[in-house]
Amino acid sequence: MAIVHGESRQISDESSSLVILPMRKKDIEGVLAIEKRVHPKPWSYNVFLSEISNSKERSYSVLRLDGEIVGYSGVMYILEDAHVTNIAVSPELQGKNYGSALLYALIVEALKHGSENLTLEVRVTNKPAQKLYTNFGFMPVGIRKGYYQENNEDAMIMWAYDIDSDQYRARIAKIAQSKGLIERSKSPRWF
Repeated sequence: MAIVHGESRQISDESSSLVILPMRKKDIEGVLAIEKRVHPKPWSYNVFLSEISNSKERSYSVLRLDGEIVGYSGVMYILEDAHVTNIAVSPELQGKNYGSALLYALIVEALKHGSENLTLEVRVTNKPAQKLYTNFGFMPVGIRKGYYQENNEDAMIMWAYDIDSDQYRARIAKIAQSKGLIERSKSPRWF
């Protein structure tokens, strides 16, 4: 899997074409189709529209496979911190490193924005997501009791500190290499 930088961030393999692009209004319906499948209490069209309309404080992306939206991610910027608001991949495509590609792209966007730390909440029962985040240097720092209102499930709070350090950049570069997220570009934008 290769990431090609430019106006779009393209990820491709021999059998298909994957592209990570900024989320646009026209993408929201495709995002909602996934949102409804992966979240018990999905965000609405208007919530996504509001989020992508605030481009100075938010960054949202979609992952397209052969033109179809199969994943998305979002981050909110608060001073030197970036808060991951969501990251999701169509259930039938999970486990294929697409979540890693989205998280990697999100981290790089946060670095471009000048973020120093990343945070997120994840369901205490979502072990695959916790493993993904841990691989990218996130550490559990606490629990938010009853955070997910639809079933009163607790959320684990996770942080990745000093993402702007050479050490962290080397860590995610190593992860990218191990996952086959090879960067290709005539003029790299991300690092």
